[in-house]
Amino acid sequence: MISVFLVDDHELVRAGIRHILEDIKGIKVAGEAQCGEDAVRWCRDNAVDIVLMDMNMPGTGGLEAARKIVRYTPGAKVIMLTVNTENPLPAKVMQAGAVGYLSKGAAPQDVINALRSVHAGQRYIASDIAQQMALSQLEPQTETPFSCLSERELQIILMIPKGKKVNEISEQLSLSPKTVNSYRYRMFSKLNISGDVELTHLAIRHGLFNAETLLSSE
Repeated sequence: MISVFLVDDHELVRAGIRHILEDIKGIKVAGEAQCGEDAVRWCRDNAVDIVLMDMNMPGTGGLEAARKIVRYTPGAKVIMLTVNTENPLPAKVMQAGAVGYLSKGAAPQDVINALRSVHAGQRYIASDIAQQMALSQLEPQTETPFSCLSERELQIILMIPKGKKVNEISEQLSLSPKTVNSYRYRMFSKLNISGDVELTHLAIRHGLFNAETLLSSE
């Protein structure tokens, strides 16, 4: 029996995944959490095979939570579930200790296959994401400028082009507005840009987002 712990700040997403897994023989949902902090605490106190976790959550994001879970709960394996599949995210996900990577647009069977593969000791990366990673290795000259950012900076930068204001970001990530602004100015300096508009253009140019993604988020 494969025990799975679900982590996502949207209850509807957790309910949808739980509904899919409840009908699959050999898989059970052992528990749920809506943030990274709760996930880390739960995994320290409970045995579980796989943590299926959203990457972009308030407070401790999925990358940081994955790193802590892998460090403190060696028996648990992490599969990251996210809407963002563009570089440099796949590499960041695997560096954080995750052994699986799926987009939230994955078919139910892909999720089931990922759980079974990871439980069997294999890594599982969706085919389209794996292709992106392979191509990036073949073309190192196309490395994105976003690779220089920290996990927290990357977490914030994924929100700015979607129109999130400083107060919204600070509330969602449990940071003060002053801290969010400090991260913003630090990112702008690293990327050699001066504001949110330039950031959005840079993100689109390097494939971190596309115009359709941003329009659909409005």
